[in-house]
Amino acid sequence: MDLLRSLPLGLYLEQPQTWLHKIDPRVKFAWLMSFLTSYVLANNLWRVLLVVLLIIATLIARIPRRVWQQQMGWLLMLSFFVLAIGAISPDGMGVDYQPRLPANEQILTQQAFSKNIVPEQASNNKKYNYVLLQKGPVKVTRRSLDLAVRLSTIIFTVIYSTNLYLLTTAPEEITSGIESLMQPLRRFKLPVTEIALTLTLSLRFIPLVLEEVQNLFRSVMTRAINWKKLGLKGGFKVWMTVAERLLENLLLRADQMANAMMVRGFTSPNEHRVQWHDLRFKGRDWLAIATLIVFWGIRLAIGTQV
Repeated sequence: MDLLRSLPLGLYLEQPQTWLHKIDPRVKFAWLMSFLTSYVLANNLWRVLLVVLLIIATLIARIPRRVWQQQMGWLLMLSFFVLAIGAISPDGMGVDYQPRLPANEQILTQQAFSKNIVPEQASNNKKYNYVLLQKGPVKVTRRSLDLAVRLSTIIFTVIYSTNLYLLTTAPEEITSGIESLMQPLRRFKLPVTEIALTLTLSLRFIPLVLEEVQNLFRSVMTRAINWKKLGLKGGFKVWMTVAERLLENLLLRADQMANAMMVRGFTSPNEHRVQWHDLRFKGRDWLAIATLIVFWGIRLAIGTQV
């Protein structure tokens, strides 16, 4: 089981270089925040469009299929199960629904004639049903379906948009872009450089964590432990030992990283700064900004929840 290949969450794709890689990290960060914030107070149509837009962006960027196929498949499967479970779950209204129209169609027709309403119009009003599906214990209402769509789409949007950003943006570019955007906060004496350095180290630490988990998992599998003989208590002790070893290895890696920085004279970010990237807007960046403006225009036009 290779976690670095089967579960490449938070890892940067160095090759091949797609057009998403070449966009300025500040512009991509603005797009990421737009995906995460435009979801607020949006209708279900816009939430579904966000999911479709993320899938289309992945396909257009020509990211290798081996990179996105498994994680997108797992996320789509998870979102589908959340949608199905949420749709058949109680909607939380706590009321018994009663039709607003009489069950007898003749009474409805008489009321329509008394109020000078065309019978066809009166019969069309019967199309509204709060309960969309009810077969035995399975019951799908409008509110439960709405909640299910909200929950399933936000899971996919939040996880996959963040992963797509990390997949096409190097950790150094991310920290350089965020540090550039946080420059006005220096007036309030906030440690912007220290925050950027901490973010860089944390992003670089993600592959080390996956590597340690993978090595420990393989070490347990190669020992051919008979879990049935150990029982629940014995198995719990084994996994507690593995977790303890994992924590010890991660602390050791962190200590080695700190010693390596101190040996190279990196004692303070303000005194030993490294210029990772020269951030300048190019033609494709301005095109991405213009597209972002159109994105928010469409959001305000059709995506607002009524």
